[in-house]
Amino acid sequence: MSDNSQSTAHEEDHTGPIKTPKQLLFAAFFSFVIPIFVIIGLVAYVTADNKPAAGAVNVEQSTALRIQKVGAVEIRDANRVVKTGEEVYKAQCAACHVSGAAGAPKFGDVGAWSPRVKTGFDALYTSAMKGKGAMGAQGGGDMADFEIARAVVYLANGSGAKFDEPKQPAAEAK
Repeated sequence: MSDNSQSTAHEEDHTGPIKTPKQLLFAAFFSFVIPIFVIIGLVAYVTADNKPAAGAVNVEQSTALRIQKVGAVEIRDANRVVKTGEEVYKAQCAACHVSGAAGAPKFGDVGAWSPRVKTGFDALYTSAMKGKGAMGAQGGGDMADFEIARAVVYLANGSGAKFDEPKQPAAEAK
């Protein structure tokens, strides 16, 4: 009697959720089928074409921006008339320096320009060429360095400075 009681007790302790051969077939089938469908679904999601790039509104435009050339060659007319300081100021600088937009000192405001004029022409010219605060390089314009220098002199002299008009470099002289 002890043999029977031990074998029955042993079987009762090790029973699992699968009790019949039919349950075993279903468990084996679904343990292979469900992962296959999950993998197929993930592949379909990853290869779908209708997903835009992160942060991109227009995929073609964002791709073109990413692969654009780093540099560009610009050909200018070497014989064009060099603009005066006033012309450059009106074309480029007046947009901010007339109204004082983004903290730009206004044209003719001696109080605002005095500390800047004390730093000298070179410091003002460097700020104009490289940008300062909200002002971009060359005030966001596309002028020759000599023309920017003339604009700096015009703007500073109109606000109390006594800078001399810069001389045109020999390479640019007509």
